[in-house]
Amino acid sequence: MKSNTVVQIYQDIDEISNSAKKLFIEIAQDAIQQRGRFLAALSGGNTPMKLYEKLAQENLDWPHMHFFWGDERCVPVDDASNSYSQAKKVLFDVVHLPDENIHRILSNLEPASAAKEYANTLKVFSEPPLDWPRFDLVLLGMGDDGHTASLFPNSPVNVDSPTLAVVANYQGRPANRVTLTQNVINDARNIFFLAAGASKAEILKKVLSDTYTPAELPSQRIDPKDGEIIWFVDEAAAGKL
Repeated sequence: MKSNTVVQIYQDIDEISNSAKKLFIEIAQDAIQQRGRFLAALSGGNTPMKLYEKLAQENLDWPHMHFFWGDERCVPVDDASNSYSQAKKVLFDVVHLPDENIHRILSNLEPASAAKEYANTLKVFSEPPLDWPRFDLVLLGMGDDGHTASLFPNSPVNVDSPTLAVVANYQGRPANRVTLTQNVINDARNIFFLAAGASKAEILKKVLSDTYTPAELPSQRIDPKDGEIIWFVDEAAAGKL
């Protein structure tokens, strides 16, 4: 396991969410104090929803917090699988986050156009010489096959862009997604992986092993240059570590 990686094991998703919430808040407060803003890239799916619900109950400095996404499906915002819509319902609508603080991927566009527009958005918040922001926090999940964001097994490992249109078939269907690349994620100050359930146990063991196969296991591509990875996992996911 890499020296910049920490694994924390909890009983269930509720404990994961409570611990992640506490550290999320500490990172956000520190970023605002030091740099005047907090930049976070969120993930979609079911696993982080409880974290978002818990954050929505906190009295935080929301006007100085900006939210982006690690990936998005190119579907209408009212689609149940739209990651922006998921977060909006449980978090943004509750805390009344200003619209100008939400930097979603334009999922109504085709993937190539959406990826280009998202790269332009990232550049607005960039920290030279980078063409993208140095995120204070990136939230990630991991699929049963080792994918993270929309970086799937056997997708290109060496890329030179901040975003990618993901249109190849995945698990028998067109992906039609936009994703951040590891180029952006690996410049983050902090990265949280949230993983729960016994279905993640075997792949988590492989991802954290010393055998490096980034084409097969895209989660291994996440290796921050000057930051830390914290894995928040439940006992079931950690069962084979």
